[in-house]
Amino acid sequence: MRFVVSGILALGFGSLVPFSEARVTQDPAKLSPERSSALVRYRIDPAQSKFMVVAPRGGLAWFKGHSHYIAVRDFEGEAELTLDAVTPASLQMTVHAASLEETGADFTPEQKATIKKELNEIVLETAKYPDITFKSTDVKGSVKNGAFDVEITGDLTLHGVTRRIEIPAAVTVTGDTIHAVGKFDINRKKFNVNATDAFHGFVRVKHRLRFSFDIIGQRV
Repeated sequence: MRFVVSGILALGFGSLVPFSEARVTQDPAKLSPERSSALVRYRIDPAQSKFMVVAPRGGLAWFKGHSHYIAVRDFEGEAELTLDAVTPASLQMTVHAASLEETGADFTPEQKATIKKELNEIVLETAKYPDITFKSTDVKGSVKNGAFDVEITGDLTLHGVTRRIEIPAAVTVTGDTIHAVGKFDINRKKFNVNATDAFHGFVRVKHRLRFSFDIIGQRV
């Protein structure tokens, strides 16, 4: 299986929690020998996908702050795979950093606008670092009850810093559609991403950031 995705690692700034399990399910009986052995390419559909970053509140005055729920609005990517094997596989993803938006219910529209402005200008410096990217270097997995549990290893580039990370994912292939679900976390400090006291409550944010994704892709 070859898996490729492009897009911003959701937030591209921080530390993530361990990636959740990844599974890929398929019905070999429905695949012809020609179809199952062919390399298939899928393009991510942002309109049907969700990418979120949660920045938990922390610090001595954690009770005065609020956790941040940031949605990634603009990302793209591709995945390639063979339908009858876990490997080879590859994934590439690109997230446009300026598309991140605060969605937390604890913030007013005015506060959300301020948070977005400071995300762009102070936290992520999107004019200097416009994209957050992930490129896979290896994919491993096992098959159990018709499902593939996979772990994608690759390079995440965020705020001008590139580090190797691992992402578990559950992938389902149905017809011409691929569906990937997973969770992971990163440490924002390792990417030189700092909080700021002008960033409405972000000064209370912990170093580790939690990412979650629910991605749909269509065969091309």
